Amino acid sequence: MIKDQADQGYIDRSTSFPKANEIMTDAVCKLIKSLTGDTLHISKIAVCGNPIQLSLFQNSEIRDLAYAGRNMQKRLGVENVERQARIFPAADIFKDRLDLGKCDVIVPPAVRHEIGADALAMMLETDFLGQSASTLVTDYGTNAEMAIKVGNRIITGSAAAGPAIEGQGISCGMLAGPGAISDVNSEGKYWRLTVLDEDMAARPSHLVDPCTGDIIEETGLRPAGITGTGLIACLALAMQTGLIERPPRLKYGKLMLGEGIRISESDIKEAGKAIGAIRAAQLTLIIEAGLAYEELVNTYMTGASGTYVDPWKAMYTGSCPKYTSRIVQFGNTSLSLARRILTEESKLAEVIDLAGRIKVDHLMMATSATFKNFYTCELSFWTEGMDMELYNRFLKIYKLPVLPAVFNEPRMEKSARKDIAEAGFESIRLVDDIGVTLEEIAPGCIMCHQCEDECPEKAISSIDNDGAPVVRYSTQRCLGTACKRCVKVCPVKAIGYREIRVVSDGSY
Repeated sequence: MIKDQADQGYIDRSTSFPKANEIMTDAVCKLIKSLTGDTLHISKIAVCGNPIQLSLFQNSEIRDLAYAGRNMQKRLGVENVERQARIFPAADIFKDRLDLGKCDVIVPPAVRHEIGADALAMMLETDFLGQSASTLVTDYGTNAEMAIKVGNRIITGSAAAGPAIEGQGISCGMLAGPGAISDVNSEGKYWRLTVLDEDMAARPSHLVDPCTGDIIEETGLRPAGITGTGLIACLALAMQTGLIERPPRLKYGKLMLGEGIRISESDIKEAGKAIGAIRAAQLTLIIEAGLAYEELVNTYMTGASGTYVDPWKAMYTGSCPKYTSRIVQFGNTSLSLARRILTEESKLAEVIDLAGRIKVDHLMMATSATFKNFYTCELSFWTEGMDMELYNRFLKIYKLPVLPAVFNEPRMEKSARKDIAEAGFESIRLVDDIGVTLEEIAPGCIMCHQCEDECPEKAISSIDNDGAPVVRYSTQRCLGTACKRCVKVCPVKAIGYREIRVVSDGSY
C-alpha cells in the first residue's frame, strides 16, 4: 500500500509488478550516473510528458486516465484528480537509489486528464501562441495531442491514435531504431527504401519490387522492420500507384519490402484506425472553431513522427490536412520545454498560466458527437472499403461539410533537422543500457531461438538455466503487449508474456 501523491487515499498497487515507476526511476538513475559521479552538484531536475508518464514517474493516481466516464471514476474514487505543477525534493522519488542532496524535481501541470504538459509544450515551444492566422498544432504519437488557435481562442483535444503510428501493433513493425524503414520513395515501378543506420541516420537501402518482394538492387544496409513514418510512406505510395485499390484492399494481397518484411491488409486496418483517429480529431477541432476547412492557414507537426515523416505523404494518407496553406515541422517540444524550465526561472509560471487559460476550451473527443461521426466515416474508409464519395455523402447526412477534393500545395518549412535538438550543447550522447530486464520461466522451451530471430528490436534472449529454460526481455527495447511477435512465433507455446518478474544484477 502506498499513499497517493494527489491525496486521493490509499491505493493497492501490489498487483502491478514490476512497477512502472521503478522502471522509470531506474532509467533516470542510470542516465544521471552516466553524466556525473558527483550527484550532489545537481540542484534541479525538470520532467515533461503526458499525464500517464508524469503520474507513473511520481507514483501517483493513474486509474482516472483509463476512464473518461464520470460514473466509473466516481465508483473508483478517482474523481477530479488534480495534476497541477509541483516542485518537490528529489529524495521523494529516488529515495535510497540516488543521493541528490537538496535537489528538487519540477513537474509542469496538465490541462485535463488526457492533455498533459507535452501538449502545453507543443504550444509554447513553437510560435503557435503568437500566430494571428488560424493555426493547428499536432504532437504525433499513440495519443495525438492537438490544439487549434483562431484569434484569441485556443481549443485543445487529443486522439487515441494507438500504436501503429509508432510502428507497433503491425506484423513487421518496430520502433525507430537501427534497421527501421523510415521512408520509401518510388523509382519507376520499384521502391527505394530508406533505413536508419546504427547512428540513427536515414540512408538509402534496397531497391525492391513491392509486388513481389524481389530485391532489384541490394545494399549493405539491411532493413529489419518498418516504423511509423515508413508505414505512412508505404500507404501513400500504394494509394498513389493503385497498389491499394481501396483501403484496406491490396491489389496483390500484400506489400513486400524484401528481407521478409511485408505489409498486410490487417496492417492497413491498424494504420487506418490511427490515421483516421487523428484526421477525425483535427476535423472536429476545425468545425468546433467555426472554420471552413480551406480557412486553415498554418499546420504544425511536432514530436518524432511529426519531425521525420514526409509531410506530402502524411497529407496523402490524411494524417496531415491537405487543405492547409503552410506546414511547419518542429522537433521534440516536450524535451525542449523541460530544458527551458531548468534554464529560465519564469518559464514554469508561463506554463502554469497557459494551463489555467485553456481549461475552459478543451474538447473531449470521447463525448463529441462530431468526432463520433467523423470517426465512423474514417473507420468505414480504412477498414470497410468505403470510397470518398460515400464518405462525403455521410458527412452531408451528419450535417457536416464535405472534405475538399483538391490538394493544396502548401509552403513546407522544417524548423528542426532532428526531433531532439542539440542547441546549446556540443553533442548528444546516447546511453545504451537504461532498461530493466524482465524474466519469464519458459517450460517446454526447445531452445530453437525463433523468438530471438523474430524480434525486430533484439529485446529477447533464451537461456538454458540448468535445464529450467527462461526468456529475458529488455524493457528498453521490448514493445510489450503491443507486439508479442515472440509469443506468436514460439512453436511450443513456451512463453506468454504474462507471469514475468524483474531481474536485478542477475538475481531476482
